[in-house]
Amino acid sequence: MTPHSHKPQASLLLASTSPYRRELLEKLGIVFEAKAPLCDEDTFKKQISDPVKLATTLAFEKAKSLATSQNIVIGGDQLVALGSQIFGKPKTFAKACEQLSQMNGKTQELITAVCVFAFGEPHPILNITRLKMRALSKEQIENYVRRDQPLDSAGSYKIEKSGLTLFEKIECEDFSAIQGLPLIALTTLLSQWDFTIPGGPL
Repeated sequence: MTPHSHKPQASLLLASTSPYRRELLEKLGIVFEAKAPLCDEDTFKKQISDPVKLATTLAFEKAKSLATSQNIVIGGDQLVALGSQIFGKPKTFAKACEQLSQMNGKTQELITAVCVFAFGEPHPILNITRLKMRALSKEQIENYVRRDQPLDSAGSYKIEKSGLTLFEKIECEDFSAIQGLPLIALTTLLSQWDFTIPGGPL
């Protein structure tokens, strides 16, 4: 099914409880609803070791879990990869410090995968950002974690807050992808289904 062959017949659905993704999507000025995806993430995390495959699979499964033939659903996943090692949400202070210590002075990849199920058909988006972390002391790492409390952020940092100061170089096509949704690619895709987006393709 090609874009423009259908118009949206239901409100746009974000398959996520993430406040960061919700805030990003709100920037587009589109009416949407957010719901938790019906997806057992842990099962896939145990089965898949490749970072890109894991992120794209989880984005696909999250969107698919709420998709019907009549709606448009956005699912997303984000993780940090240091080589083949995967860093998700740390959840604890100690784990956050451990993750940042492992990435200290190194370049890692922030993998942001999105899948848009439109009327039953998937449309994937993949964004990979390369970040070179500064050489930080243990005290600097601990002070940062106390300041930003990035316990719910993949890789243990929040770029939109003071996490930006942890890095000496960031290579990125779309800065919004770092926060959870690549809005440039997403805007282009949603415009194809007749969503009116300021600044989007006509």
